[in-house]
Amino acid sequence: MSIVLHGVAAGKGIAIGHAHLVTRGTSEVPQYDIPPENIPAEAARFDAAVKATRKELEQLRNAIPENAPTELGAFISLHLMLLTDVTLSREPIDILKEQGINAEWALKQQSDKLSAQFDSIEDAYLRERKQDMLQVVQRIHNHLVGQSNELTLVNNPFEDTILIAHDLSPADTVLFKEQHITAFVTDIGGPTSHTAILGRSLDTPSVIGLHNARKLITENEVVIVDGINGVLIIAPDDVVLNEYRRLAREYRSHKRELNKLKKTAATTADGVSIELAANIESVEDIKAMHNFGADGVGLFRSEFLYLNRDTMPSEDEQYEVYSAIVKKMKGKRITIRTVDLGVDKNPRWFGQNATPNGSLNPALGLTGIRLCLAEPVMFRTQMRAILRAAAHGPVRMMWPMITSLPEVRQCLIHLDTARKQLSERGETFGDVGVGCMIEIPAAAMTVGSILKLVDFISIGTNDLIQYVLSVDRGDDAVSHLYQPSHPAVLKMVQHVIRTANRMEKSVSICGEMAGDTAFTRLLLGMGLRRFSMNTNNLLAVKNIVLHSDTTKLENDIAKIMRNEDPEKSDKLLKALNSMD
Repeated sequence: MSIVLHGVAAGKGIAIGHAHLVTRGTSEVPQYDIPPENIPAEAARFDAAVKATRKELEQLRNAIPENAPTELGAFISLHLMLLTDVTLSREPIDILKEQGINAEWALKQQSDKLSAQFDSIEDAYLRERKQDMLQVVQRIHNHLVGQSNELTLVNNPFEDTILIAHDLSPADTVLFKEQHITAFVTDIGGPTSHTAILGRSLDTPSVIGLHNARKLITENEVVIVDGINGVLIIAPDDVVLNEYRRLAREYRSHKRELNKLKKTAATTADGVSIELAANIESVEDIKAMHNFGADGVGLFRSEFLYLNRDTMPSEDEQYEVYSAIVKKMKGKRITIRTVDLGVDKNPRWFGQNATPNGSLNPALGLTGIRLCLAEPVMFRTQMRAILRAAAHGPVRMMWPMITSLPEVRQCLIHLDTARKQLSERGETFGDVGVGCMIEIPAAAMTVGSILKLVDFISIGTNDLIQYVLSVDRGDDAVSHLYQPSHPAVLKMVQHVIRTANRMEKSVSICGEMAGDTAFTRLLLGMGLRRFSMNTNNLLAVKNIVLHSDTTKLENDIAKIMRNEDPEKSDKLLKALNSMD
């Protein structure tokens, strides 16, 4: 009998093949006491496991194929950075010394403590970094107990192998091409996990967050991975197999057509030019941006320079990163969002501002621009680094989580101070356009006043939807209520876009709605002309743009915008997208 499981769609596409169950690691962690005289040797054993893990990851990073996604090297580097962090490399030693216990059990106690800290993080992307930490812990543990970390399929006779795993690390994917991996599924993971990001980047059909897939599948069983709809079908019958073979052929044909659009300008059927930019996190992402023909970078998340370290990044350190990215942009514009830290994602060096773990509403506390304004030295240091980088190419500076006019005025004062400081030092710096994220309902409703003070705005739909609907999409109990097509959300987004257009100020969307083709025509009809998204979504959005007529869409969306029933929204949106 066929079994259908639903999870999170990661890598697009459809794959039909034979299941291979990945089994490794152990759920049982040995626990025993260590005599005082043997503590130094036990500490040395743990230190040796950490060094072996570091050597292993460095070798994997050096073995990355040239045609591998740029994200792969960045993710393995993140694992190396986590390994260097004292919370994993030194604190387990302190625990085993204090308690007189074995290294494995000390590592387990520390990983449980860190897991709880990650679980309390509000930001979905940063919360998913828990899996990266656990993957590093698993590698250290395996070295301690003498188990291999290598993913090998030496006994696998099939070339259409579909991996079925509890979880997969970035390092595992280095071996995908040589092992003939056509698709993979995992029990855990969310849409912002590195497993999901790599699934999209590797262009490998994949579904994650299936919970119990490994328990329901037998070795070599035929399965279908539908990475478009987030579905796994176990033991499909002939009717289902034939239908999915047809769908797979259609998808491959569609993809070949999309690849032809890389050098095509994003111009609508009625001649309107649309800007399609990329969201990035590191220098390595620039290669993919150019490969997909993006018009620039609409969002660079700078906070990743601040995390997983013991000290705040210096001005020169930040300048080196920003300037390297600007130079690789080859004249295309980049928008750098100033650091978006908060009470739930504080670096260790910033502990003095951390709100106690018992805070009832950490997302409503000292976060985003509030935190930057509370720490002006940190804020101006980053501003100076961005201004210096702007001497090498076109740069815009964007402030996160803006709520009100007074915050914008304060930001402008700090920016002016940063410019004066650089002038006094005789530093070379460039001019930057300034803007802010509109992701708080208060800012959306008063956006006209805010636009009088800035050059541009970018709508962060992920947080805006969360705040408008009071829904945490990372919470399984209420995630079904997270509805981007909710009438209240659409009316607010339309209000922001129309206000900016009326005032002749640049407006874009950098949240996930920008890369979701279900919303492309709707946003075009609202008057949006600038989108910023994950590069893997760019060609599909461009294809919709090329076949859309903005003059018609302005009338076509009227019925959707009059609707106030959330249950009707998706049907109306589907009808809009089915129009010729």
